Amino acid sequence: MSLVAGYSSSDDDDGPSSHAQDVFGLASIPTAKKMRVDEPSSSSVVLTAAPDVLSEDPLKQNSLITRPTDTRMNVNIPYADMMLPMQGPENPFGDRNRFMNQNALAGHVEEQSMTEHAFRQQHLTHSILGYSANPSIDPNAPAILGSMDKAQANGFATIESVKASKTSKKELKRKRKAKGDLEVIDGEGSYEGPWAAWVGDEAQDTLPEGADEEEEESEPEEIVQTRRAKPKRGAPGLESSVFHGKSMTDYQGRTYMSPPLSEAPQLQSEAGSQETFIPKTCIHTWTGHTSGVSVIRLFPQTGHLMLSGSMDTKIKLWDVYTHGNCLRTFHGHMKHVKDVTFSNDGRRFLSCGFDRQMKLWDTETGQCIKRFSNGKVPLVVKFHPDEDKQNIFLAGMLDKKIIQYDINSGDITQEYDQHLGPVNTITFVDENRRFVTTSDDKTIRAWDFDIPVVIKYIAEPHMHSMPAVTLHPNKKYFAAQSLDNQILVYSTDNFRQARNKRFAGHSVAGYACQVGFSPDGKWISSGDGEGNVVFWEWKSGRIKSRLKAHSKVVIAHEWLPHESSKLVTASWDGLIKLWD
Repeated sequence: MSLVAGYSSSDDDDGPSSHAQDVFGLASIPTAKKMRVDEPSSSSVVLTAAPDVLSEDPLKQNSLITRPTDTRMNVNIPYADMMLPMQGPENPFGDRNRFMNQNALAGHVEEQSMTEHAFRQQHLTHSILGYSANPSIDPNAPAILGSMDKAQANGFATIESVKASKTSKKELKRKRKAKGDLEVIDGEGSYEGPWAAWVGDEAQDTLPEGADEEEEESEPEEIVQTRRAKPKRGAPGLESSVFHGKSMTDYQGRTYMSPPLSEAPQLQSEAGSQETFIPKTCIHTWTGHTSGVSVIRLFPQTGHLMLSGSMDTKIKLWDVYTHGNCLRTFHGHMKHVKDVTFSNDGRRFLSCGFDRQMKLWDTETGQCIKRFSNGKVPLVVKFHPDEDKQNIFLAGMLDKKIIQYDINSGDITQEYDQHLGPVNTITFVDENRRFVTTSDDKTIRAWDFDIPVVIKYIAEPHMHSMPAVTLHPNKKYFAAQSLDNQILVYSTDNFRQARNKRFAGHSVAGYACQVGFSPDGKWISSGDGEGNVVFWEWKSGRIKSRLKAHSKVVIAHEWLPHESSKLVTASWDGLIKLWD
């Protein structure tokens, strides 16, 4: 059998020879389609909308790559890329219909205009009655906010429209008993007139503990149990004090009365021997009073302790040099404390308050030694400065008198009655043989001690009340705080005004701000009604500094006697501050 075949004609190239070669029938298998590629002819030009102009894009990705400093895009974004669907997580704040009626990020906000009166009425109605009108202009919003039941019960009325009925008012109104018969003096139906008791105020009969009903039947007399009001802390006879430290004595047995010479050796030097500078910064704050502080006093000679009297009725004893804490609190007054003053040795001090009481205290033990009162309000108390007269003190009263007390006997030994207004200050001058007083009657009067006759009377038409007076360290002058916003200076020998000494520039009208002198007499200082402490130079009278010390009026301040530039200020904001 021959496998060789010849060609019959040239036209049939795919004839027997090709089929003879395709032994396995591969030609009958359909071939896969090739991808059609449109090759541009050499004659046609294709325009590209986004040409490759970015040199930083070597992969020809046609992406937008910009730098923070670029001001021009280097690639044209294709339209198809700009219309691609958004990809990534859903923006939680992008859906405006996330909540119904929400038109702001935090919720629904509408602008509404209403008067202050209308707003106040709706606010009170909602807070008292529990409902209010909805100010929204949305037609789908409810008309009432809050309790619909209460609104329906009150007829949707506001608080000013809701009135109690006359019957309910009558039920609530207290009723008096009958006035009684004029002819009946005692017993049932007796005349009581306008003093008739109220219905329901009858005293209830109560039995003492342990009594039986049988005893009640056998005793026809009514047993009424009455309660007395509990006396308040600090009332006369109930004075007390609280020590706040761990131990009253140190390892050597010394109490806080001993000056801390180890911590403050400068206490051994003489007061005023150092040059004084104006303080600038607060280095310590004493807190403890719950109301405004009205007076502060430093311990005599050393100044290592400080007394403060406050409108919270308490007197506190503070440590100045060691820890700066409260040592003892004295509870002895029922109303505001007006003034406190130390004796010469500091072992005792006097206090007075608006409860009409003057009390003598032991500084170390906190015991109230004696109490004095003549039924009037004392405004200032002052020990006699002489060592042999420490049993005598003077008190300036609200009823225009200066009263002299003997502590040993408790008696009033002298009355100085010349002023026409409340006495504000008492200042001893001329080696303590005389004293000067100021009053709300806008006068200054000088007295010989123990002689109730005025030896000098100072009154001018232009003078104002002088509620605070301080003696200069050289004892030759005293400075008086005048309520026309200036400090006037008077001589202590002839009581004439020093016309060349006048300090102004602060605002104290209406406040009894204390005047202060630096220990060397170089500076004069005063608090003012705006919380500042103002410093003047004594020689020139010019303001040298104005220190913002407190948020309210600086009513009192004291210079430390042995420190070159330290000052203690007290204010009606309840704080006491130490400045350096």
